[in-house]
Amino acid sequence: MKYRDFLQKMIYKIIDPLIKGLFKMGITPNMVTTVGFIGNLIAAGFFIHAAYIMGAVDLDANTVMIGLHEIGWGGAILLLSSLFDMIDGRLARKGNLCSSFGAMWDSTLDRYSELITLFGICLVFLCFQPDPLQFDSSTVGPGEGFWWGVITFTAMVGSIMVSYVRARAEGLGIECKGGLMQRPERVVITAVTTILTGCTENLWWVAGGMAIIALLANITAFWRVAFCYKPLKGKKLKENEVQEEKKAEMKEKKKKKDKESKGKSHQ
Repeated sequence: MKYRDFLQKMIYKIIDPLIKGLFKMGITPNMVTTVGFIGNLIAAGFFIHAAYIMGAVDLDANTVMIGLHEIGWGGAILLLSSLFDMIDGRLARKGNLCSSFGAMWDSTLDRYSELITLFGICLVFLCFQPDPLQFDSSTVGPGEGFWWGVITFTAMVGSIMVSYVRARAEGLGIECKGGLMQRPERVVITAVTTILTGCTENLWWVAGGMAIIALLANITAFWRVAFCYKPLKGKKLKENEVQEEKKAEMKEKKKKKDKESKGKSHQ
């Protein structure tokens, strides 16, 4: 997508001086990836702690506000940590430090990062069950947290399946990177909506973000499957043609051998 390429170029212009500094200091891409993962763990910790205090039996308004602010801080840390995801790849390319293990390490920690952050948000919805007589759902957030927990879990499934379909397609020799809800979009939506939740003290922001990811991530996963259908079908037909050609060659060779053996027997 053109807007993604434009934003990427703008960010690269900003971080390139930092990349040069990291390279001179001997910092490796795998180190940067690990630091970014630790940042995601801290963000998830904020979400989980917010879920813990907002799930208290004797819940008061002050506790809810503290929990919502913690969600906002978690979002800010998540947004900051996402920059490391760009820095490690840029450092690997600019410093000629690309490696197969580095690519696997980056992909593995990306999956862990996404799962633990969405898990923390899922816990918030499942634990937060405010008394409707004490809290107004229109200003604080959804009172029926169970179904928003289900929606967040659906977002988790969609996020993982988007990445899985791409990895499976590439394993079969097909490049599959398209779709509306790739990892950068998912991270930005999660980070921005959690920050807005903390700033406005309203859980509806992150609820809306999870609904968007749940819908578009799963659509993206199925879109990628559909995208791979024709290339894989064509690849199968080509493989069948090659096999048929090999069988025909084997038959021809066998016929030649039979003729040669018959000729020798007549002599």
